[in-house]
Amino acid sequence: MEMEMEFLRKLPTPAELKEEYPVSAQVVATKAERDDEIRAIFEGKEDKLILVIGPCSADNEDAVIDYISRLRKVQDKVADKIFMIPRIYTNKPRTIGIGYKGMLHQPDPEKETDMLKGIIAIRQMHKRAVEETGFTCADEMLYPENHRYLSDLLSYVAVGARSVENQQHRLTASDKRPPHRNSCLSRPQKFEFQPMRKGV
Repeated sequence: MEMEMEFLRKLPTPAELKEEYPVSAQVVATKAERDDEIRAIFEGKEDKLILVIGPCSADNEDAVIDYISRLRKVQDKVADKIFMIPRIYTNKPRTIGIGYKGMLHQPDPEKETDMLKGIIAIRQMHKRAVEETGFTCADEMLYPENHRYLSDLLSYVAVGARSVENQQHRLTASDKRPPHRNSCLSRPQKFEFQPMRKGV
């Protein structure tokens, strides 16, 4: 059965986009250092609390950078006790598919959807976050296929309530390399904890 969809254009692959919008050696080093520290905390080698913090939707780059720049000052004061991972969630799940779906789909909430511009926008925002604050951040893995566009920038991913029972999300989250190694699974929408536990 054919779906009634109109083909607009082919999106670049994650490898192609990473080549066009590369990260610097400093970003690579920052991510590696933070990934190592997160792993040490999870393994009990460091006595710190990991705090994944921030709003559930990011749709304005300047506002996001302003927020995490302020958060950076707090992080520096509590660095001996708390390791912060800011949330920059660029996908907005919708239960019935209606409404704003986040920066990935619609980088400008006042304009039409444009996934190509969205993919570029979220990559640039996460890249700027690392460059200006030293934070490698968290994003929600709403689409496992699209997540690879950010895999060299993120240190943490979340599988949300609408996706926690999806096999593809579970398999992607089971990858032992960061950021998938640093994954959290939400409880389903009905607040039942058993599906989340089975996912783990």
